[in-house]
Amino acid sequence: MTAGTRDEWREWRGWRAAAQDALYAPGGFYRRVEGPAGHFRTSVHVSPLFAGAVARLLCRVDEALGRPAVLDFVDMAAGRGELAGGVLAALPADVAARTRACAVEIAERPPGLDHRIEWLPAPPEGTTGLLFANEWLDNVPVEVAEVDAAGVARRVLVREDGTERLGEPVDGAQARWLQRWWPLPGAEGLRAEIGLPRDEAWAAAVATLRRGLAVAVDYAHTVDTRPPFGTLTGFREGRETTPVPDGSCDITAHVALDACALPGGRVLPQREALRTLGVTGARPPLTLASTDPAAYVRALASAGASAELTAAGGLGDFCWLVQPAGIADPFPE
Repeated sequence: MTAGTRDEWREWRGWRAAAQDALYAPGGFYRRVEGPAGHFRTSVHVSPLFAGAVARLLCRVDEALGRPAVLDFVDMAAGRGELAGGVLAALPADVAARTRACAVEIAERPPGLDHRIEWLPAPPEGTTGLLFANEWLDNVPVEVAEVDAAGVARRVLVREDGTERLGEPVDGAQARWLQRWWPLPGAEGLRAEIGLPRDEAWAAAVATLRRGLAVAVDYAHTVDTRPPFGTLTGFREGRETTPVPDGSCDITAHVALDACALPGGRVLPQREALRTLGVTGARPPLTLASTDPAAYVRALASAGASAELTAAGGLGDFCWLVQPAGIADPFPE
């Protein structure tokens, strides 16, 4: 191998390392001042109804825990603290007074954030309450595998400009993960995202809970519905774009939540979870329009937001991984 060839190969990295730097290194996408809300909307940004539903879930966890003196709410990948602030605002006063809200985020604490919210780079250990991770795991970088002409799954390498090539065969723990959770037939061009780092990240987050509930919300798939060419993509300024690991865009991929689930955990659709928590999308009765027009307009707007949060083909298709820790599952079977 010539010196020039060696230099060229140094430009090529697996998607995990490339995305890690592009998203989280100094100057990376998630270090920007505008935060995620400057580029895409999550359920948190659609309506305060989402934070209200999470607050009701926290109250259920509080009851299951016997109303502890300190009730923890940990918001993973908190963005600019929108969910933590919304949950505190929606809680009954007596519950809010006992709640310790922690926003976990690598970016700097935003100015003007509610003083009650602790801003942390990692989840605190030994918490009792609710750990909530809304669209966190999809941004935990993973390797991408692609089947070559000989039917061998190889690691996909990428340059900073987004150009790809195939590297070495997938082996070791990553190969075992593929075999168990995303088996690739031998057809050339089939792709998979190797979700092992997400499994490990989720297990580590759940381990910080002494008692309570951990919830991960994300766009997801299961072993029976894996997409044949993977889901790796980018987002910039509200639009989907080609993923390029140069810090200019979000880099994301759907989550194999069934692989992340620990014993006792289960996955349910967002529409089901939110309806259980009172977000139904039901329209107000027309009679309200004549008796209280202002209330009717407010209720109609709320119904529209509820419908967006639970819509098939949209946010309603997101999945919730619900993982109890020392309490009963607060969602009915």
